[in-house]
Amino acid sequence: MSVRGLIKDSWRERRLFEQRTIVVVILIGLLSSLLLGRLLWLQVLRYDHYTQLSQGNRVRVEPLPAARGIIYDRRGEVLADNQPTYQLELIPEEVPDVETTLAGLVRIGLIEAAAIEDLKKLIRSRRSFESIPVRLRLDDQEIARFAVNRFRFPGVDIQTRLARNYPLGEIGVHALGYVGAISEADLKNIAREAYAGTSTIGKLGIESAYEQDLRGENGRREQLVNARGRPIENLQTLERELIFRPSRRGQDLFLTLDLNVQNTAEKAMANRRGALIALDPNNGDVLALVSHPGFDPNLFARGLSNEEFSALNTDPDRPLFNRALRGTYPPGSTIKPLVALAGLQYGVITPEDVHYCVGYFTLPGSSRRFRDWQRRGHGPVNMRAAISRSCDPYFYSLADRLGVDRLHNFLGQFGLEAPSGIDIGGEKSGILPSREWKRSAFRNPQEQVWFPGETVIFGIGQGYMTSTPLQVAQMTATLAMRGAAWRPRLVAALRDPQTGERQELAPEAMPVVTLKDNNFWKIAIDGMRAVMEGGTASAAARGARYSIAGKSGTAQVVAIAQGEQYDADALDERLRDHAWFVAFAPIEAPRIVVAVLIENGGGGSGVAAPVARQVMDAYLLPQINEANGT
Repeated sequence: MSVRGLIKDSWRERRLFEQRTIVVVILIGLLSSLLLGRLLWLQVLRYDHYTQLSQGNRVRVEPLPAARGIIYDRRGEVLADNQPTYQLELIPEEVPDVETTLAGLVRIGLIEAAAIEDLKKLIRSRRSFESIPVRLRLDDQEIARFAVNRFRFPGVDIQTRLARNYPLGEIGVHALGYVGAISEADLKNIAREAYAGTSTIGKLGIESAYEQDLRGENGRREQLVNARGRPIENLQTLERELIFRPSRRGQDLFLTLDLNVQNTAEKAMANRRGALIALDPNNGDVLALVSHPGFDPNLFARGLSNEEFSALNTDPDRPLFNRALRGTYPPGSTIKPLVALAGLQYGVITPEDVHYCVGYFTLPGSSRRFRDWQRRGHGPVNMRAAISRSCDPYFYSLADRLGVDRLHNFLGQFGLEAPSGIDIGGEKSGILPSREWKRSAFRNPQEQVWFPGETVIFGIGQGYMTSTPLQVAQMTATLAMRGAAWRPRLVAALRDPQTGERQELAPEAMPVVTLKDNNFWKIAIDGMRAVMEGGTASAAARGARYSIAGKSGTAQVVAIAQGEQYDADALDERLRDHAWFVAFAPIEAPRIVVAVLIENGGGGSGVAAPVARQVMDAYLLPQINEANGT
């Protein structure tokens, strides 16, 4: 190797170093310029924009749920109000791990393990910044238990809310309905913005039908929070005022229900399965609506456990089922006054025509006997006696002479063919049979044929015919008013809580039933008066200070063979006949109509009629005493 190759070239190394230094300085200069330019952009040119965004990071918009409107009876007695309570809420975007958090809440006993899947579905269906209730009501012990574990659950907190309260418990529950937690299915049918911060929604009855009026309008407020989402004081660090918009309470409702009448009806139906409807026939006001047994709506307002709901849902007495609006039963002899009216209207009979009752009726050319409830028969009866003594063969014969088409057309005018249209949901219609109905109800051509025997039992409200207690009450009200009819209603007025202004809701008239001769009404009603004055239900009218027109009925549950005799004691209790009774009073100027159904109660006059009498007394006697100054 040469000597020259071993000598270090200092000049070249210095030149290379200087070149590299220049490049680095240029790069540092460029990067510094970019940084300074970006700082100028962020801190000067876009200062206002990013100041607003930064404030948004520390300002939380908190919805202010509106208080739900209060529900009163017709005299101002509270049926549903609101009560302050504490509930556990979760904000998904502030929770590190939702599944772990829910499992932790299960461990400290604040939610049930069985509820986790439903809660996860609900959380997924809501927006991440919304506060979602995971437990509706907390007692003092649960509040304390969460307080000592709060640090374990970021994004979860206790909030003060107003919860629905039903001070009378089960009283009127099937009319009022209840509120419950907003479900995943509910979210598909509501405007989410309108329910921000709201954890409940009306589920049944008045609470559901008048949800838009009752729920009010939610407000909102902006709140300064720290990095953990906890509220802090505003230390004048914001460039703008925090927004506050108060909520607006929902409208109050005044119902047509009379609490005194409702209480009387509930007590009279105690320990029985059945339904009762009391109407004012002059305007359609529902004075009482009972479906028994009922349930406590406060259970749903606080949140039911799976075990509690299962117990209600599987109860053989079906407390969740609204028998008054959805229960369908053969109306039995309660329709006999209408069948008599149909005979007069179509001219196939007169009030004086006498039928000799031997205890059964047979169709021409047939040996089948359609039996009377009284084995020995009633002997000679005219129309008034047939109604008062409820003679089945009289109406078998009359129905046969009328025919199914005329029976169907005439009875359909009294509200027995379609739902009444009451102002709450869930109403069901019974069946008013006809040839056309049978053709559509059965697939087999042989089963679509209408037989004469089916017309015969149609005449006493049996066979294919079914009605709801509300339909039967509506039928009786139309009869009481000599053809005038009103749509049943539960809400009479709304009141704005801000102004106190009350909005009265006008009753809705329905088509009037007209007869060829108005005297026909009196003939049928006289028969119903005779029921209470020496007829089948005379015991229930004893000592009444007002006149009553009524009609008892029995709805057969199981068929009895031709050669057998009905023996209630030999049957299982749930296979016994249903008991019906309908009535109105006073006859001259009706103010109340009552329809009572008692499932498997047996005879209507002995079981259902006394219940109706108690209800009529509760409504009419205070009015009579007031008029007499006593």
